[in-house]
Amino acid sequence: MVGGHLLWHLLQENERVLAIRRPTSNLAPLRTIFSLYTSQPDDYTTRIDWKMADVLDENSLHEALHDVTQVYHCAAIVSLSSKSGELLNTNVLGTRNVVRAALAEKVEKFCFVSSIAAFGKAIKGDKIDEDSIWTDSANRSQYSRSKYYSEEEVWKGIREGLNAVIVNPGVILGVSGTNTGSSQLFSQVRKGLMFYTRGGTGYVDVRDVVRAMIRLMESEISGERFILVGENCSNRDVLNWMSDGLGKTRPKVVVGKRTLFTIGSLLEIAGKVFRFHPLIDRGTARSASHREYYSSRKIEEIIGFNFTPIAKCIQETCTFLQKQK
Repeated sequence: MVGGHLLWHLLQENERVLAIRRPTSNLAPLRTIFSLYTSQPDDYTTRIDWKMADVLDENSLHEALHDVTQVYHCAAIVSLSSKSGELLNTNVLGTRNVVRAALAEKVEKFCFVSSIAAFGKAIKGDKIDEDSIWTDSANRSQYSRSKYYSEEEVWKGIREGLNAVIVNPGVILGVSGTNTGSSQLFSQVRKGLMFYTRGGTGYVDVRDVVRAMIRLMESEISGERFILVGENCSNRDVLNWMSDGLGKTRPKVVVGKRTLFTIGSLLEIAGKVFRFHPLIDRGTARSASHREYYSSRKIEEIIGFNFTPIAKCIQETCTFLQKQK
C-alpha cells in the first residue's frame, strides 16, 4: 500500500521513478491505487522503471541501486499472527541488505518505513512518543520484534554514515488494491460485522504517510525517527465509520478480552490442523483488545505537518471501494 501511493506522489514530481519488484510480483494492486487518483492509470504506470530484485538477494540490490540518489525502503511483511515463518527473515535481513547496498552504492538519502510497533510503552499514562523505550516481552508480536530489529539495522547504517530518516506509521488506512493488512477490515465490514472489541490504537491515512516521507527526504533532517499517527481511535469508532461508508449496520456486540483470546486460540489450533490461515489468532486477539495512545507532536512541530482526519480517510476509501464494486 505505502509503496504504491508513494510511487504516485513521486511521479507527480519526477518524469520517471525506479522501483524494484520480483518476477512473481502482482502489479494489479498498483493500477488500482493509481485509479484512485486518475482515470488514466496506465499513463503513469508506464513511467516506472522496474528492476528485478529481491530484498533477500543483496547482489540484486547492488545492481538495482547503482546510480540511485534516494531510496525509500517500504518492503516488509505485515502480520500480527503469532507465527510467521518469513516475517523476521524478510523484515530484518531484508532491511540489512537494503542498508548495506545503499551504503555501498553511496545513496544520498534513505527513508525507512518502520512502525509504531517498534515503540515501547508510555510512561505514567502519557502518550507514546519517539523516546519511549522498546523492551521485549512474551506479549510482543513477531511483527513488533521484526520492526524493532529492522530499525536497528537502519541505525547501524546511520552510524556508518548513511544519511537516513525513519517513519513510524500507525495502522495505515487507504486504498491498497489487495485484501491484506488493514484492507481486511474493510472487507469484513462489507460482508457484515456485528462484533467489536474495546481496544484502540493510532491510525493514519496512507497519503499522509507518503507526503511526510517525501517532505522529510527533501529536508536536511537526518538520523531522526517520526511517529505518523493522525488520530488515536477506538476500534468501535473505526468500524462504525467503515460501516457507515459501506452502507452496513454498525457492530453492536462487544467481545471481551478473554472471549476473544479464547476464540483466537481455538482458531489458531484449527488453522494448524486443517491448514488454513485464521482471521483471528492469539496475536491478533491480543492486539485487538489492547489500547495505546501515540503522539505525533514531533513531526507536527518540526516540519509543520498536518494530518487527515481518520473519519475523512475512511469515508473516501469507502467511496472508492463502492465505485470499484
